[in-house]
Amino acid sequence: MNNLYKDFGISDEVFKYTQGICNNLKERFEKIDEIAELNQLKVLKAMQKNCVAENCMNGTTGYGYDDKGRDTLERVYADIFHTEDALVRAQITCGTHALALALMSNLRPGDELLSPVGKPYDTLEEVIGIRESKGSLKEYGITYAQVDLLADGSFDYDNIKKAINERTKLVTIQRSKGYQTRPTLSVSRIKELIEFVKSVKPDIICMVDNCYGEFVETIEPSDVGADMTVGSLIKNPGGGLAPLGGYIVGKKECIENAAYRLTSPGLGREVGASLNVNKDFYEGIFLAPTVVASALKGAIFAANVYEKAGFSCVPNSTESRHDIIQAVTLNSAEGLIAFCQGIQSASPVDSHVAPYPWDMPGYDSQVIMAAGTFVSGASIELSADGPLKEPYAVYFQGGLTFPHVKYGIIKSFQAMYDKGLVEIPLNSL
Repeated sequence: MNNLYKDFGISDEVFKYTQGICNNLKERFEKIDEIAELNQLKVLKAMQKNCVAENCMNGTTGYGYDDKGRDTLERVYADIFHTEDALVRAQITCGTHALALALMSNLRPGDELLSPVGKPYDTLEEVIGIRESKGSLKEYGITYAQVDLLADGSFDYDNIKKAINERTKLVTIQRSKGYQTRPTLSVSRIKELIEFVKSVKPDIICMVDNCYGEFVETIEPSDVGADMTVGSLIKNPGGGLAPLGGYIVGKKECIENAAYRLTSPGLGREVGASLNVNKDFYEGIFLAPTVVASALKGAIFAANVYEKAGFSCVPNSTESRHDIIQAVTLNSAEGLIAFCQGIQSASPVDSHVAPYPWDMPGYDSQVIMAAGTFVSGASIELSADGPLKEPYAVYFQGGLTFPHVKYGIIKSFQAMYDKGLVEIPLNSL
């Protein structure tokens, strides 16, 4: 094995350091496999209950009327997430689009949107109107309020209660950390927040941005009171096979509103051809529990490798996991670039190119992204990115198989080691 890694440019020192860490994680990895098994059975049960058949793999064109595969898939999603209804469509272009769709279809002029978990992910700022943009909620007379988390990462219940008023129609809860170094929210913490919000105003719609969180735990936000749970199919639930798409699951009225906004009043969910993606959507959700398990193992491995080398990690090397993202504070632009270039060089696609920071649409600073993926931009595949601003944290996620994720992390560490940006602890050699 050492000789094979040498062929990939990994030094003896880096191999010995990282292999020793991996060997100590076997017991923890077994627990992740147990969660994957439970989620795998949950998905299988939903597919069998809804009689998924070979002809469900066929697609439609044109209007997409009577698309059996599409409609059955939505019932499968509703059963997996234990919700009244689901909208799972190729016409939803990305996670941000899914979130924008859920918000714009369930808010009206004069309503107020509240985030009780602080600043939303960068691309939602223009959706909301925090940063000016065409077609934002702000342009339609929908206001926005925000309550930041307390310094220890807990909810500021006093100010959340004060922020809720007669115009507060919808609360958005971002499960993952985004480009922040705050802890990801567990499903149990999301439950506490939803219960508190509804105790103040029972008719508030609670929407959870579930991106990167699906199948990490044995339950989802939809199991603990979320009225809408939203995500991207090129993240966890697509299993690395879905080539595009997004989903919204939740209360029937909320989903119907989203369907009419996605297409047209009077048409709703009846239209929307699935083309040739049904098979990828079905197989992707079937594989998702085990793919997510591989990504989780990779995140834990990354935290242990970098924390022991002196870098701050969120979550740290021992904390429980509630999404697949691993944040590592690298303290310099050089470190961030080297890490991402190491990940890119470990990819099965475009390993021969090097990523550099660029002015990416929707962000307020330059961003560097490494993703040599089979599906462009799929962050359930091995990928890493981060904004070029202090504290120069990288956000690593994904990996279809653990052996590949492991190699990617080792390659990122080697890239930094070669540039003198990291030292191997002496007691590990």
